[in-house]
Amino acid sequence: MPHPCGQPPHPPPGTWQHGGVTAATHSTLFPQVPDTPDAVLDGLDPEQREVALALHGPVCVLAGAGTGKTRAITHRIAYGVRAGILQPATVLAVTFTNRAAGEMRGRLRQLGATGVQARTFHSAALRQLQYFWPKAVGGELPRLLERKVQLVSEAAARCQIRLDRTELRDATSEIEWAKVTQTVPADYAAAVVKAQRDAPRDPAELAQIYSTYEQLKRDRSVIDFEDVLLLMVGILQDRADIAEHVRGQYQHFVVDEYQDVSPLQQRLLDLWVGDRDDLCVVGDASQTIYSFTGATPDHLLNFRTRHPGATVVKLVRDYRSTPQVVHLANGLLSQARGKAADHRLELVSQRDKGPEPVYTEYGDEPTEAESTARRIHDLIAAGVPAGEIAVLYRVNSQSEVYEQALADAGVPYQLRGAERFFERAEVREAGTALRGAARAGGNDSLLDGADDLAAQVRAVLSTKGWTTRPPAGSGAVRDRWESLAALVRLAEDFEEARPGATLTALVRELDERAAAQHAPTVQGVTLASLHAAKGLEWDAVFLVGLTEGMMPIAYAKTDEQVEEERRLLYVGITRARVHLSLSWALSRSPGGRASRRATRFLNGLRPGSGTVGARGGTGGGGGIDRGTARTAANRAPAVERKPRSPVRCRVCGRTLTDAGEMKLMRCEDCPSDMDEGLYERLHDWRAAQAALLGQPDFCVFTEKTLMAIAEAVPSTEGELVVIAGVGNRKLNRFGTDVLAICAGETVGDEAPQDTDET
Repeated sequence: MPHPCGQPPHPPPGTWQHGGVTAATHSTLFPQVPDTPDAVLDGLDPEQREVALALHGPVCVLAGAGTGKTRAITHRIAYGVRAGILQPATVLAVTFTNRAAGEMRGRLRQLGATGVQARTFHSAALRQLQYFWPKAVGGELPRLLERKVQLVSEAAARCQIRLDRTELRDATSEIEWAKVTQTVPADYAAAVVKAQRDAPRDPAELAQIYSTYEQLKRDRSVIDFEDVLLLMVGILQDRADIAEHVRGQYQHFVVDEYQDVSPLQQRLLDLWVGDRDDLCVVGDASQTIYSFTGATPDHLLNFRTRHPGATVVKLVRDYRSTPQVVHLANGLLSQARGKAADHRLELVSQRDKGPEPVYTEYGDEPTEAESTARRIHDLIAAGVPAGEIAVLYRVNSQSEVYEQALADAGVPYQLRGAERFFERAEVREAGTALRGAARAGGNDSLLDGADDLAAQVRAVLSTKGWTTRPPAGSGAVRDRWESLAALVRLAEDFEEARPGATLTALVRELDERAAAQHAPTVQGVTLASLHAAKGLEWDAVFLVGLTEGMMPIAYAKTDEQVEEERRLLYVGITRARVHLSLSWALSRSPGGRASRRATRFLNGLRPGSGTVGARGGTGGGGGIDRGTARTAANRAPAVERKPRSPVRCRVCGRTLTDAGEMKLMRCEDCPSDMDEGLYERLHDWRAAQAALLGQPDFCVFTEKTLMAIAEAVPSTEGELVVIAGVGNRKLNRFGTDVLAICAGETVGDEAPQDTDET
């Protein structure tokens, strides 16, 4: 029940620590609806619980991969609704994919919070546009252009510019980027230069195609998906009455995957929220991998600047992956640079130990694919379901060799990121056939002898290419069979859940799934690009083709583009729960010149690749920072010291109180990643310095400080000075020598000059 003052009650302490927490993944299919508001909070860890209880004012949730962010925000909404603090009809939760929105709606329903709107940005904006268009503009809303490729092709032809299939796709993507960054055709060329963007062809030509495309849309009275957002922004800006109507309807906003918002989506969100502050955003800057579409983490990273009073909660307890997988993910990000890297989160695995990641170098790509297929076959034989295994690669063209290898090994697979399931020709044909059989009922001779629903479906789909055994090989025939087999399994599951269900009921279920893009599971190994794998997870993940030129991709030229490639690999690593394999091939084909090399991102992480120093990020461990709004009049001067934050172990996340442990930034018994060779060199250098100065060794640096330096391997003065026991004074005296030793250089034995002023 709500607190008498209207504030959410704090749950009794001790629940989480005594085993009440439940994992963020692998929830049951039909969980029991919590019987009280407080029961909604059961099983949340301390940080997730803080998210659920932070129901007022701006809230920013920095959530690492596998830390249960969707769980936290859905429980937050559900608790607010169940406790009577939030009215469900006034809550709008937005995310980026129909799948994510559907998952959010499903979880809210399971928690007893019906009536909450959970939609994508485009879906929410389209509903509003359809409702307000007659009032704001008059007449009917122009027809929505489902696919813009054909119109872009026509625009290029009118400009007498020939585009092949790949160039057409690239031109379409450029138009989408221009629109979400609110760039008009006349400004496109300049915007490309400013953004340091590699245009797929002459920007002047693309601007001409873009302008002609927009004119064709106007001539034919159609709009595209980006127009939905642009038009809604225009209406809310121009019509104060409509803006107030929307703000009266929706008073509480939640935005998932906030690191992926584009400038256009942020503008729409600002207009939805108005001058209020009931906004909760959730994201992870380290998972920003869609900048080519206009996404930017700046809105997430600058949230506290825009909302000085915001509550910030960090989720770092990883319930998805084993400590071995998490250690690699953390190590990868420890080498990152840039603004997003400065806010990285150090994940702490909550799972039992698992196998170490496997690194494999192959002579050529076919050997890599065949070996991967054999290892997958062995995993399936050992009990790992095929549907819990994924092969992830950088670009879709890499899939072909793995499709063939898996087919040759007799392993079923599915392609993700290809055509939507319900848009496939064979699925549409199957739906038509099933609908016809349902209408005919007992008059269809095809159903003679088919006593149950599953048998009826098998009989109907057998006329469309389904057989009891899959066809040999890969390609279109196998893809068609996999689609039909998924429908057969769906019918079997549907009948098991609803005994006595009819073919008519199944057709209705298929229609509902098609409308929601809720595709059935294809029981096979997933083949997907790293971008398409975002938001998913598997028991076993094979990251393949990890060579320079592919990871990072060859056209990643700027530092920021390379860093986004690093984040893309991070996303791939964190998709794995238990088994993780990373591989690369030295040549493309057998007998080819071995001119390739493994990605630079694994240097210092994989065995035999040397040591790369870690850099500290400001993301740190999990926790809560309840912001307090400050005006210009009472803002603290820049020189004022900030309250010291708790020091947490960078391995397990425990708060440290021992001075020695605080210097190491880890518990004494937590594993060390210290560079032993570097430690010995620092130890010898310290002894020489102490002798020259005539002082005990510890007056130079203590043992703990030496160990901390050998673990951090700083490369700049900024990274060295923040290590406990260094500080500005010792940085001035010893910093040059220490950084040189860390860089592998030899330094002299001359005593440093004491530069302190007396």
